[in-house]
Amino acid sequence: MKDLLEKLLEAVETGKVDKKSPYPPQLKDHDGAYEITQKAIMQGFKPDDILEQALIPAMANVGNKFSLKQIYVPQMLMSAKAMSAAMFHLKPYFQSGETKRKGKFIIGTVAGDLHDIGKNLVSMMIEGGGWEVIDLGVDVATDKFLKTLSDNPGAVIGLSALLTTTMENMRKTVTAIKENNPDSRVLVGGAPVTMEYCKKIGADFYSPDPQGAVNYLKQFVS
Repeated sequence: MKDLLEKLLEAVETGKVDKKSPYPPQLKDHDGAYEITQKAIMQGFKPDDILEQALIPAMANVGNKFSLKQIYVPQMLMSAKAMSAAMFHLKPYFQSGETKRKGKFIIGTVAGDLHDIGKNLVSMMIEGGGWEVIDLGVDVATDKFLKTLSDNPGAVIGLSALLTTTMENMRKTVTAIKENNPDSRVLVGGAPVTMEYCKKIGADFYSPDPQGAVNYLKQFVS
């Protein structure tokens, strides 16, 4: 039975979404993450075990490879798609409360910015790390972040910006969050963002890659 979780880990790490997916070539006509997860549940694996023993390690491997530039955005996106295919079968267990998530993570691209690839990668990596992700999309006004945080007390917030012109909106949003919720944890990221800027605007953490955010969040899991 353990072999099934190892196959799932491989499918997610290599980006094998489902049986009909042609990528990667070495797994052509093999079951993908979608079918393997379905079989694992039918064979009695607990959703927690599928997440902890296959999906989380797979996405951690993907994140580390990306950090080391051993893979690039296209491969990472395929792995994220495979992870999402597996999560399709697990989400009902999380939504029913039968299986617990590690916490809630609110993410969005700040007002005036329509870029979402970086945000989407971070969302997928953090969901693959066992968190419930509330993705607000792009061009997100400060009030929307505040309202969502109010509806989800204790959630961690992630802000993304790809334009130097929208970094000021990131600063305004961080300031408003901290004024209204001083204990909130705010992560920032995006091409023009640096650790120096993160500290300057009062955010709690910056990472140049998604795996850094996943690693940072580990300390807040009891």
